[in-house]
Amino acid sequence: MSVLCGLPPLLECVYGVACARWAWKRCLHSAGHDSENWSVATAEEFEPVPRLCRYILGVYEDDLRQPQWEPPEGYGINPDCLIVKKNYPDTGGRAPPYLLYLDHDHADIVLAIRGLNLAKESDYAVLLDNKLGKRKFDGGYVHNGLLKAAGLVLNAECEIMKQLLEKYPNYTLTVTGHSLGSGVAALLTMVVAQNLDKLGNIDRKRIRCFAIAPARCMSLNLAVRYADVINSIVLQDDFLPRTATPLEDIFKSLFCLPCLLCLRCMRDTCISEEKMLKDPRRLYAPGRLYHIVERKPFRCGRFPPVVKTAVPVDGRFEHIVLSCNATSDHAIIWIEREARRALELMQERDHVKEIPAKQKMERQQTLTREHNEEHKAALQRAVTLAVPHAFSPSHYGTFDELEEEQSDTSVRDSSPGSSSRSKTKDNWDELIERLYEKDESGHKILIRSRSQ
Repeated sequence: MSVLCGLPPLLECVYGVACARWAWKRCLHSAGHDSENWSVATAEEFEPVPRLCRYILGVYEDDLRQPQWEPPEGYGINPDCLIVKKNYPDTGGRAPPYLLYLDHDHADIVLAIRGLNLAKESDYAVLLDNKLGKRKFDGGYVHNGLLKAAGLVLNAECEIMKQLLEKYPNYTLTVTGHSLGSGVAALLTMVVAQNLDKLGNIDRKRIRCFAIAPARCMSLNLAVRYADVINSIVLQDDFLPRTATPLEDIFKSLFCLPCLLCLRCMRDTCISEEKMLKDPRRLYAPGRLYHIVERKPFRCGRFPPVVKTAVPVDGRFEHIVLSCNATSDHAIIWIEREARRALELMQERDHVKEIPAKQKMERQQTLTREHNEEHKAALQRAVTLAVPHAFSPSHYGTFDELEEEQSDTSVRDSSPGSSSRSKTKDNWDELIERLYEKDESGHKILIRSRSQ
């Protein structure tokens, strides 16, 4: 009986120690810890980010000739080069508003998608169209509603993008978005990378994506595999790229977001990272990560922003930062401002060093080579950590199993009758479903081969 009487105080002590340990770990964890071992980004690779933020802000504008947010010099949109601009009535609420812009100054065709509109029920419908791990795609898992929205945008604009890419063979195709739009942009880029022939059989190097304040929308193997074409931009303490809580749960609990984030912090502290990596349905921020760091722990005010970059596998924004700026750092206005400050500092340093044009070109080539090597190392790291569905990478930056599946697909497409199908307008929803079915059949074949 005396043992039972002493049990409640003992449990209280254990609970108190656990809470103190959690509070100690969380208070010492700052945003800088996420990227402290990453390399510093260069001006050449980070240059598009402030400009693309401005293009996303252009989606919010009613009249681009009289913008509500006056852009700095050199960052504005030329209304005469606007190809398409669609709002909620145009998309039927099944995808966020977006614009298609021809940027002659930077030899770029830009598809920019806006973020979540808190006043639009249709945006919540896109977010809620998902269950964690519901949608299998290309050897991994993705957010179902965001993938559907990507298919809708492709169905509407594929022909125009194909014509522009053929008309301007030296231009790149850049897909960008913020928050909700970043998830749509990342999944759209992933689908396009799987179907380059539908855009005139363009080279993979001509497409790229910049996901601003990205939603966690794809499983780890996909996030790493597509790091050669998808880039994610995160400002300091932004909560969205860090929480693995399903997006639908976040916005169901929108008015109690601090409570939800605190509970998620407690749960993540108690779960080992090894267990997180082994969960094939856990979603992540996509592609190569760029982290803008402008505040330091236990110091007040903002510091000159520094941009760190890497293709991490483990330690990929796994823990929420307890910060009063966790939500404000998600705002596109703040991201654009700090990204522009960071770029200006990079350019000033380069100007002081007076780097010749030839040396800059050599540095760009070296940077490309380093990024390719880092990407391959990340793919190998995924294999080493036994990340589900990760296999030895090929020199194309894909996994061997998927490369074999793609070769089988190309054989089928070259069979008689395929030319007649290609002449008709492509339905991207059907292409997405075909990739889903291919993934299902490939997964079953893999299981059988392993059992044998």
